Amino acid sequence: MEIAKAARKAANTLKTLSNDKRTSALKAIHDHLRDHKDIILESNRLDLQLAEQADLSPALIKRLDLNKGDKFDVMLQGVLDVAALEDPVGRQSILRELDDGLVLERVASPVGVLLVIFEARPEVIANIGALAIKSGNAAILKGGKESSHTFQSMAEVIRTALAKTSVPTDSLQLIATREKVADLLHCDKYIDMVIPRGSNELVRSIKRSTTIPVLGHADGICSIYANKDATAEMAAEIIVDSKTNYPAGCNAVETVLIHQDTQFDVLRSILVALLDAGVTVKLEHNLYTRAREALPDEPKIVEAAEEDFDTEFLALTVAVKYVESLQEAIDHINEHGSHHTDCIITENALDAAAFQKGVDSAGVFWNASTRFADGYRYGFGTEVGISTNKLHARGPVGLEGLMSYQYLLKGKGHIAGNYVGAGGNRHFTHKDL
Repeated sequence: MEIAKAARKAANTLKTLSNDKRTSALKAIHDHLRDHKDIILESNRLDLQLAEQADLSPALIKRLDLNKGDKFDVMLQGVLDVAALEDPVGRQSILRELDDGLVLERVASPVGVLLVIFEARPEVIANIGALAIKSGNAAILKGGKESSHTFQSMAEVIRTALAKTSVPTDSLQLIATREKVADLLHCDKYIDMVIPRGSNELVRSIKRSTTIPVLGHADGICSIYANKDATAEMAAEIIVDSKTNYPAGCNAVETVLIHQDTQFDVLRSILVALLDAGVTVKLEHNLYTRAREALPDEPKIVEAAEEDFDTEFLALTVAVKYVESLQEAIDHINEHGSHHTDCIITENALDAAAFQKGVDSAGVFWNASTRFADGYRYGFGTEVGISTNKLHARGPVGLEGLMSYQYLLKGKGHIAGNYVGAGGNRHFTHKDL
């Protein structure tokens, strides 16, 4: 409770600070993280070692790894990208004269206090922290025990950075125990939004445990439909990238649908490209029979079970099936997908338009990898996560998704009783300025 109260107090101060002060705090965080990179990565290597000893899933270990490639530097750049974004606080969306001297304004305002609960993904601390401060929100962060050493190192660095700025240090608070999370999930008086990032079990558990609005998604069952006119080269490249670029990502493809009239050389190209990339391909019965005839000795071709088309593999595995029509592909995705991100591969603009209108997902792509579903790639600077909700925010959630709005009314002694509907005879002008 005290943590939530402190966050609310910090949020009330933070939202009044100028954009320059909030941006300066982000640059301080960036610089401190950069200067302490070696210490943070050493802590991360310890977490990775312990995760491997505990035999945690490969998907979770990949999310945990900050040492891989340029992941740390991308995280740092994300902080600067957010700092450079236009100030979202106070952005005007309505300016309307209700009557002479009575003017209504709608402006963007912070949501308030965010509770962010995540597994692995230590970069979430920097991502969420940057977005929260830039948007004038306070955030309480809870990392998983598998990232505890990395989490602690980054937390100390960030709080040290904030202590040298105008932003209250309680604007970003970090907690370590599940018991504190359980208490905070009941603090709807002080916490405005919960953002879970992690496994399906985590997200579903959070949704069951709180009355606070939850922003996020439980599954990332993304599908790609290859239309009957799809070319072999494009289909193979898009599908392989969507599956193998980062298999543990929620925007990786898990199901491939292929029109039954597609030329077999296109199907073969897709299968061979996936197999060459080390992907296990689970094929529905009819497709499996055809593939076995063409590739009889391939061990990574297996027959799919019905539940494979409702599965988020988060690994180098994909389920593939024939469909009889574009409409069947749309119906399958709406029934078995998770409303995250789906794609059609086609040269037919009418079919693409029908697919993009018919598929009920946050992202619906045409001839592009599902891996583009990402706040950084959308130009949001970074993201707090991907939402499959339809209310408030949908898709990759950046600054805009962390904003609400207020109505500001300025009058000159106006009273409602003078107007029609409240006892008077004066009419509103309702003139947009």
